[in-house]
Amino acid sequence: MDGDLMAGPSPTPIQLSERQRAILEQMVRRQKSPQRLVRRARMLLEASVNNNNEQVAYGLDSNRNTVRYWRGRWLEAAPALEAAEAKGDERALAGLIEQALADEPRSGAPTVFTSEQIVQIVALACEEPEASGRPVSHWTPQELADEAIKRGIVDSISPRSVGRFLKSGGSQAPSQPLLAQLGPGRSGGLRGRRQGRM
Repeated sequence: MDGDLMAGPSPTPIQLSERQRAILEQMVRRQKSPQRLVRRARMLLEASVNNNNEQVAYGLDSNRNTVRYWRGRWLEAAPALEAAEAKGDERALAGLIEQALADEPRSGAPTVFTSEQIVQIVALACEEPEASGRPVSHWTPQELADEAIKRGIVDSISPRSVGRFLKSGGSQAPSQPLLAQLGPGRSGGLRGRRQGRM
C-alpha cells in the first residue's frame, strides 16, 4: 500500500516561507479555528514537505481530489501572499492565508476582487486616516471604500465588502477593531473606548 502511495504523480510543490508556515501552524493549534480551516492548513503543511496528493490524503483521512484542490488554491494565492509578506504586513498576510483557505463564494456572488487588491485595502486600513486627508480619527468601512476608489485600488467597492475583507484577518487582528463602530452612546473606535462610557 505504501509503495502505491509513493508511486503517485509529483504535483507542483508548495513552498512555504517561515512566516507562512508559522501562521498555518498557529491556525492548526488555535482552539477557535473552524475545523475546515484546520484541515486545510494541515493539508498545506503536509504538502509542503513534498508529499504527493495521495500521501497527504492518506495521512489526513481525506481524498486526493480535495488535496489537489487546496494545493491549487494555495498556488493561485502565492503571488499575493509573497507581496503581502514583502511589505512586512503580518495582518494582511494572515488575512490572505485565511481567505485562500476559505470556502468559495456561493453561486450568484462571484469574486470580483483580486488578492492584490484585498492586500492593498487591508494595508490601507492600517494607515492613519489623517495621512490620506480624511477628517476622521478612525477608518469606517465607507471611508475606506472611498479612499480605495480614490487611490485607484478598485473601480468600485461597497463598505460591506471592505468590512468582510478586514474580518478575514481576525485571527491576527488587534483586540480593538480597526474600524470605528458608531452606535448609541459611542463615539466609535479606540478613542471612544478610552474616554469611557457613561
